[in-house]
Order: sequence, then C-alpha cells, then structure tokens
Amino acid sequence: MLHVTLTETATVAISPNERAFFVQLGARVAELRKAQGITQIQMAEALGVSQQTVNSYEVARRRIPTSALPTLAKLLTLSIDELLGEPVKPANGKRGPASRLQQQIERVGRLPRSKQKFVIDMIDTVIQQAG
Repeated sequence: MLHVTLTETATVAISPNERAFFVQLGARVAELRKAQGITQIQMAEALGVSQQTVNSYEVARRRIPTSALPTLAKLLTLSIDELLGEPVKPANGKRGPASRLQQQIERVGRLPRSKQKFVIDMIDTVIQQAG
C-alpha cells in the first residue's frame, strides 16, 4: 500500500489500482496540456495552485482533486469523461466506431487553439467555395 501526501500534515493510503489511475490521469493531463500549448504556470493559475502542484499532479506525486476536474476539462476543452479517459460517445447517438470525420474533429479539438483556428478557417473557406 502506497501513501500519498495530500497536505503537509495528512497522508492517505492509496491502492496500486488507484496509483495506476492517478499516474495515467496525470500523464493524460500533461499530454493534453502540452498539445494545447498551455504551460504548467497557466494551468496552475487557472486551478489556483502553484506550478509545483501542477507538476505533482502530472507525475502523480499528488492526486488531482475531484473539485479541479471541471476546471481542467474546460481548460483542456474536453468533457470530464474524456479527461478521465472514457471513450467519446458519437454525437449522433449511433453505436460502433466513430466516423473518420468525427475522429478528425476530435483530433482537431486536441490541437493548440491557434492551430484549431487555422483548421476552422480553412474548412470555412472550402465550404464557402463549394457554396
């Protein structure tokens, strides 16, 4: 059984399964943050914590508090389910694998905002020309 420090004075036991979950979540947050061009400092400001705390979340030295999930999801332009690694449900409610277009839309959604704008502008231009 591992112990994770929540504050300077309190520790809580954490099972190996919980540890694996927080390692994966921290790595996912770091990957998504970097893909969107967000720094640890910017994320820390949005969460109201220090840059060191964000780093501790990303390397699973600290648990990401559940109260931080809505802010993280909004900052990373994801649903909380997506942030936690749940598969994305198709918007049309159909079962089965997502269409290629839906997959591309999801990939664009994970790009940095400046690149998202570029892709959207390009799509707008193509649609206008197809008129």
